[in-house]
Order: sequence, then structure tokens, then C-alpha cells
Amino acid sequence: MNTFERAPSRTPVQAALYSCRTALIGVGIISFFTNLLMLTGPLFMLQIYDRVLSSGSVPTLIAMVILVTGLFLFLGLFEFARSRILVRVGIIVDRALRKPIFDSVISPRVGDTQLLRHLEQLRTFVSGPGPFALFDLPWVPIYFTVIFMFHWWLGVLGVIGALLLLALSFLNERLTQSPMNNSAGAAAAAYRTAETGRRNADALTAMGMQENYANKWLENHGNAIETHRFASDVAGSFTATTRALRLLLQSMMLALGAYLAIGQQITPGVMIAASIILSRALSPIEQLLGHWRGLAAARRSMALIDSTVDSSNHKSPMSLPEPKGNIIVESLIGPDFANPPILKGLSFDLSPGDALGVIGPSASGKSTLARMLTGVWKTRGGVVRLDGADLNQWPKNQLGCAVGYLPQRVELFTGTVEENIARFDATPDAKEVVAAAKKAGCHGMIVRLAEGYGTDIGEDGSVLSFGQRQRIALARALYGNPVFVVLDEPNANLDAEGDSALTRSIMRLRKAGVATVVMAHRQSAIEACNLLLLIKRGKQIAFGPKGDVIREHIETTQRAPNITPMVRQS
Repeated sequence: MNTFERAPSRTPVQAALYSCRTALIGVGIISFFTNLLMLTGPLFMLQIYDRVLSSGSVPTLIAMVILVTGLFLFLGLFEFARSRILVRVGIIVDRALRKPIFDSVISPRVGDTQLLRHLEQLRTFVSGPGPFALFDLPWVPIYFTVIFMFHWWLGVLGVIGALLLLALSFLNERLTQSPMNNSAGAAAAAYRTAETGRRNADALTAMGMQENYANKWLENHGNAIETHRFASDVAGSFTATTRALRLLLQSMMLALGAYLAIGQQITPGVMIAASIILSRALSPIEQLLGHWRGLAAARRSMALIDSTVDSSNHKSPMSLPEPKGNIIVESLIGPDFANPPILKGLSFDLSPGDALGVIGPSASGKSTLARMLTGVWKTRGGVVRLDGADLNQWPKNQLGCAVGYLPQRVELFTGTVEENIARFDATPDAKEVVAAAKKAGCHGMIVRLAEGYGTDIGEDGSVLSFGQRQRIALARALYGNPVFVVLDEPNANLDAEGDSALTRSIMRLRKAGVATVVMAHRQSAIEACNLLLLIKRGKQIAFGPKGDVIREHIETTQRAPNITPMVRQS
């Protein structure tokens, strides 16, 4: 089970736990018998002191030993069963949440791998001994009721001790919440710093930045260690105080019991039994404090998972007829998270077979437009339509199959060339893979690799040159015959041969009736385009046939190889 249905009133974590309700009810029932059997020890001791020793009956002693042995055997079996069930509950929760959480991790709006660690933290807590204290806590009043049945003074002492421990628990929650949150945030910052350094190791090495960047990480890591030390010290002080207080209460219970036994108000057996039952009554509270850091971390993880999964995963809309590639952009403003917006009121439309070149100075919004045309970023105003339907009305999988996208920053994934081109399809069509490579003009380059399409490209495509990565990423964009293709600076890392192959690819897309958008800085990228869009500072300056836009807005006397200088002169 990788996905789960949940009622609107339940958060994702609540829905995952609700799916385990039968198992959790079973743990509750087992906890009932477990706590009932916990009275075996003190009641056995009560009988030994008050009956066996006074009567000197060995047969009674043997019978009681046999009975107690059986009861403790059942207690062990129940504890074992309870532990096994909780381990499986943790696995079920993990299965229910891992797919939506991973979708959030790879979502451009979230993109935080820390979510996976939060899922692990939640699963570890649910599978561990921490929940035992929560299931045992309702039994505390029952244990005190038994102590009150022995003598009301003993019960009053036990209640006072329990209230003191609960007060410590409350203070623990109030005083450790902020340090623990700070510790988690500092650890996450240190992790992100290290991950960024790993991704940019070439630049750090080439420019001798390792020492400076290492100092930055050491500062973040030291801050994480310091905040963790403070949080641990605060939590540890409460744990130590709780343990000392519990031992003191047990001793006080013995002292009070001895006083009452001297006055012949209770028997010596009652004195010992009350002390043991008090220890058991206070145990869930002490356990709760002992596992407080794990409980607090699990609560933080639950809150983060709920807020992230709720905001990034929604029910997929119904499937629509297969698109043809008619693109309409109406008064586009966005993206939704930028204030002020980067794009300000763009409007244009494309028909199947059109190829639009988008030009403009750096930071004019070309890459933003590419992300919004593909639905990666959401609009603040206006709309992008594919075959008349807003991109939000298309199911993600159906839209993904209809769209080909080559981002400005090319990223390939660990695996083979074939897997990357086939978009990691579980059952890729080899003919489609080769066809996409031929459309991208890189089939010859691929077959010259050591193992052809089966070549393992390493982490991030490290065994390939930047030009090879870009051409394979172009083939990936063309895999599956998309009807709409967006290429963001597709020739940034290409040589003359790659430029020519790109132009031929765009011409083939036009002949196949594919609507194509090319964000360009170099003139060669728009050779095959029939339309041109000029934007500056997020505003649409001109849109229309390429020749008309160039004639009206670009100095025709300047034939510089780079489009950007020509745009700046217009």
C-alpha cells in the first residue's frame, strides 16, 4: 500500500494511523492484560509475607510459585506481542506516507530531503518503546486506587508524588520545546550546507574555496552541536530529577508503610506491596519523561509532514482527451510565490507546429516563463491553457507525458542512458528511446559510448561532458512524442555540431505538429523558429513572426552572434 484515502477532516498522519486502528486497539487490549499482570509481583509478595511466612505452609508456597510463573510467562508473551505489533504499525505508517512524502521531496515547491528523515523519525518512534508509556498512562489511576484500598495515607502520598512528576512533565514540555526546535533547525542548516558543498565540489576545488566553505560548515555544525547540547542538558536534568524523585517516593512509601505497620494499621506485606505498586504507577510518567525527546521530535515530524503533504499533494483531476498542442497564454502574471511578480501580463498563443523563440536580456524572466508554461511553477494571475484547459485541470501523469522540458540547469539521474531518456519508465520501449535520441540528433553520440544506451552515467551524469548531458536531456524531453516542448537555453553547452543537431530537431518537431518554445541567448537556437517573443523585465515587448519582430525591435545592422546585446540596443 503506497497511497491512502483519507477523509477531509483527517491530516495525512492521522489518516495513516487511522488505517492501523485495529492494530492499535489490539495493543490497547494487550496493554490492559499487561498492566493487570503487573500486579502479580506485589500481590505475590503480599501473600508471601502475610500468609506463607505466618503459616509456614510449603505446599501453599509451591502452588503460588507455579501460579506466578505462569502469570509472568503470559506477561512476557503479551509484552513481546505488543512490541511486534507496534513495529508493524510503524511499517504501515511508513508505507502510507512514503509516496506522498517523496512526491513532496521532488516537488519544486518543497524539495526538502529532510522530510524523509522526519518520516524515519516518526516510524522509529511509533515502532519503539515510547508509545508503551502512552498506553500504560491510563492505568495510573487504577494503581492508585489499589494503594488507597491498602490505606488512604498511602494513597495520598502516591497522588502527591504523581502530581509532582506531572508538574515536572509540564515544565519539561515548556522549557525544552524551543531548544529542541532550535537544535533541529541548526542540524538541518548544517546538512544543507554540506549537501550544497557536495553538489558544487568542482567549483570549491578549482577556486581553492574548500577551507573557507569548510569553516562555514564547521560554524553551522558547531551551532547545531551547541543547541543540541543545551536541549539535551535541559531534558537530561528533568530526567535525572524525575528518577531521583521516584526513588525518594518509593522510600517514603516504605517509611510511611513501616509507620503504619508499627501501629498495626497495615501488615508488613501491605507495606512492601504498596511500594512496588507505587513504582509501577509512576513508571509510565517516568517513561514518558525519558522518551520526551523522541515524543517531541515525532510531534514535530507529524506537524511538518501534515503541513507539507497537505500543501503539495492534492487529488488528481480527471483525465482529459489527448492534447493536440494548442497553447494559449492569457495575461500571465507570476509565479505565485514572487512579490513583486517576475512576469507581468504576458499573452500569446501557439498552434501545433509553431516554434516560438523567447529572447530578452538576462533576468528578464525567460526561465520563469519556461517553468510556468510546463506547470512547474503556479501562476499568480492569468492562465496557461493546453487545448483550452488550464494546466491545473490536467492530471500530472497525463500532462507529463504530453510535455517535454529541457531545463536551463541540466540534471541527469544516476542510472543508464536508456533509463534517463525513458524517464525511468519501468517498462521502456527501446524503439521509442532510440527514436527520441534520433530526434535529438544524439543517437550517433550514444552508440559511441562504451556500452551505448546501457552506459551507466554515474551520479549526476558525471561520466559525460556537459554537452553530452544536454543532448541526452533533450532526447529525454522528446521521449514519448510530446505535443508541447519547452527548451530553456538548449544550446548553452553545445558545440557547432550540437547546434546544427538542435536546429534539425526543432525543424522535425515543427513538421510533426509539436508546439515548441525555445528560450535563447544565442541566435543559433532560434534558427528554426517561426515566431519570436521579446520580453524585458518581465514585460512583453513584442510577439509575432520572427522576421517582423527582428526588423521592428532589433538593430538589423548589428549581426552579433549573441541575441542579448541586440535586444539591449532595441
